[in-house]
Amino acid sequence: MNLIKRNGGQVPALHRLFFDDIFGRDFFNWENNNFSTTSTTLPSVNIKETADNYEVEVAAPGMDKNDFKITLDANQLTISSVKENEKTTGNENYSRREFSYQSFQRSFELPKNVVDEDKIIARYENGLLLLSIPKREEAKPRPPRMIEIS
Repeated sequence: MNLIKRNGGQVPALHRLFFDDIFGRDFFNWENNNFSTTSTTLPSVNIKETADNYEVEVAAPGMDKNDFKITLDANQLTISSVKENEKTTGNENYSRREFSYQSFQRSFELPKNVVDEDKIIARYENGLLLLSIPKREEAKPRPPRMIEIS
């Protein structure tokens, strides 16, 4: 008979080290991943404000520019995509049909009376959807004005 020393009914240190190392990692922590409330993946988005515009980058590799739909309704910018893929192969003995469906929708509220809606530019290159959203002239920061003392 083998005796194993237990510390207050706990698992021996070697087993504890193994389980803490494997199961204590972020491997099972799905909250850190980019999932929506419906457990579908959402593309990462970077938004940067410059003096002249807002720049939006959406990471969406493997897509085509025709897969995206971008709308601006009042101050609500919505970027969505639906991509369906179906592949059928077969011969006289079998047939095989594979299909996939990917979709997402991201919405952002833009500041009121700041964006020049008619000059928004979007392009897709190297897996990134890039939007340039220019600001109206009156919304751009101005350099300090010197006031002459009389």
